[in-house]
Amino acid sequence: MTAEKIAELTGHGNPIFTLELSQKPGILFTGGNDKGLVEWNLESFSFIKVMFPVRASIYAIHGPVGYPILLTGLRSGEVLVFDFIQQKLLKSLAHHLKPIFDIKSVSTKNELLIASEDGTVSVWSLASLEMVHSIKVSADTVRCIAISPDETQVAFGCRDNSIKIYDLHDYTLLKSLHGHTMSVFALAYSPDGTYLASGGRDAQIKIWDSVTYQPVKNIPAHLFAINHILFHPTKPYFATASMDKGIKIWGADDFKLYKIISREKGHPGHVLSVNKLAWNGDQLLSVSDDKSVLVWDIKFD
Repeated sequence: MTAEKIAELTGHGNPIFTLELSQKPGILFTGGNDKGLVEWNLESFSFIKVMFPVRASIYAIHGPVGYPILLTGLRSGEVLVFDFIQQKLLKSLAHHLKPIFDIKSVSTKNELLIASEDGTVSVWSLASLEMVHSIKVSADTVRCIAISPDETQVAFGCRDNSIKIYDLHDYTLLKSLHGHTMSVFALAYSPDGTYLASGGRDAQIKIWDSVTYQPVKNIPAHLFAINHILFHPTKPYFATASMDKGIKIWGADDFKLYKIISREKGHPGHVLSVNKLAWNGDQLLSVSDDKSVLVWDIKFD
């Protein structure tokens, strides 16, 4: 497997915490510790515009499939809703008073899940953009959300080191998983739904059977916190991003390490924490505290 850096997008003045591909091909959105949500062209690898200004750092961006909106979760607890048709901010989902760390949507229910530092996850109607429910998940921060491919279950990763599994039908708690020794920062179900991968501040990846939620495997994956786990949309691999400045690509079926993308391994990689990843076909996009967006062309053997 080879990884070649084909582009670097610069312009952010501060750390970039998150990114999201647009439903419109060739467009990327990024946000971080500066004054706005940024739109980029992935065909020409160029800056398009600052979509809208923000009053606080952006920690989460989400574009629900089939809806002409983009949601932006802020450190202030606000979630801004941008309407692509009207090309303007539609409203602010004002409920949480503490930072928003993750936003995901449940397409079968037309619902939106918003995870916050206040230990709750709020549930919103995508049609009306009104809140319908609030789940008290933890006494502490909820950092990440993963929805099972069949949309029957949802996993929440918490700062208290636990993973909470809920039924997506009625939002009842099914299971609490304890295995990490520090905060859980990253969760992802495998595309075939057979297991859940988790990563956290303890730098470990844990693999859980998605039927029994028994631990299957533990991988000492990185030197420092794992910030994101992302499965390739069509190939049997997943990528991890870490505070150790590196990106690693693993086999999704054998859990072997196939590639390390870092300066230590001779790649022109990030010089600070890698915070979030996105697969754009076989291109892997990464954002970092070093204020840059890097685009990697991954060639699978």
